[in-house]
Amino acid sequence: MSKFWSPFVKNLVPYVPGEQPKIERLVKLNTNENPYGPSPKAIIAMQAQISDDLRLYPDPNCDVLKHAVADYYSVGPQYVFVGNGSDEVLAHAFHGLFQHDKPLLFPDISYSFYPVYCGLYGIEQQPVALDENFQIRVQDYQQPNGGIIFPNPNAPTGCLLELDKVEQIVQANPNSVVLVDEAYIDFGGESAISLVKKYDNLLVTQTLSKSRSLAGLRVGIAVGHPDLIEGLERIKNSFNSYPLDRAALAGAAAAFADADHFHSTRNKVISSREWVVEELAALGFEVLPSAANFVFARHKSRDAQELAAALREQGVLVRHFAKPRIEQFLRITIGTDEQNQTLIDTLKSCI
Repeated sequence: MSKFWSPFVKNLVPYVPGEQPKIERLVKLNTNENPYGPSPKAIIAMQAQISDDLRLYPDPNCDVLKHAVADYYSVGPQYVFVGNGSDEVLAHAFHGLFQHDKPLLFPDISYSFYPVYCGLYGIEQQPVALDENFQIRVQDYQQPNGGIIFPNPNAPTGCLLELDKVEQIVQANPNSVVLVDEAYIDFGGESAISLVKKYDNLLVTQTLSKSRSLAGLRVGIAVGHPDLIEGLERIKNSFNSYPLDRAALAGAAAAFADADHFHSTRNKVISSREWVVEELAALGFEVLPSAANFVFARHKSRDAQELAAALREQGVLVRHFAKPRIEQFLRITIGTDEQNQTLIDTLKSCI
């Protein structure tokens, strides 16, 4: 601990990302990256930006990307905010929308960045237990709060909350912001963005890291009522006026425009997920219903941590969370057909 730290820093518990090993030839199924590359049109658009124009700052308002998102979701650009990855967008939301005198509600099993941001911004938190099937109970969010946030589909479980139930939570909390974190929505759910014109307290965040294969680009978005967007813009322009570079803006906009590539790669992942679920079940795993590009599974008789270690020894990486209620689960990213087959074959040898 440094004597130069601000006092609050010593109490922070930082987020721990999934391992990004430097070893080659690993089957890397631990960080939910898309196994298929980004749109070729996005790559061309980014390459076109690598010119003498890099001496100039990018557009601080990110208009080209905001209009691409607005067109895709049939909203006005005033409903759209963009940032350097959805984690930054979430951070601005915590900072600008959740600092109130009542606790922030979120599932007890969810994205582990939420409690980190609560610690960073001094926000009182109140985790809400998922039910015995790891599902959100709508009635649990009908209590006093200073805001609500939940991933949908949930992470790390992959379970989806149907859109009508999302709307029930939004309706029941008209005086609080309800943030729906849709990092994985494109792999099996219906986006709550369709509701943002109806509810001024709804904010929906998404990322281009998963379904559009641009994790290395760091682009996130939020869609919500213009009043909420203005609040995020105030935070952003007090923090970093230029969060996205020229290449990122061009590539992200092109990715939204290439619907064919998006649907093709997404459908491949969904099809592979169903195959992996069947194979895991045949090996004695219980697999939670997933609408994401990963599955959450526990074996009937084998310890999860031991299985994860045995897989790693044979070059297959999956994610294990040593946390209450889920310590016997493995989170397994859906890979290419070859990677998925290697996973199943390796599991057979381990079990």
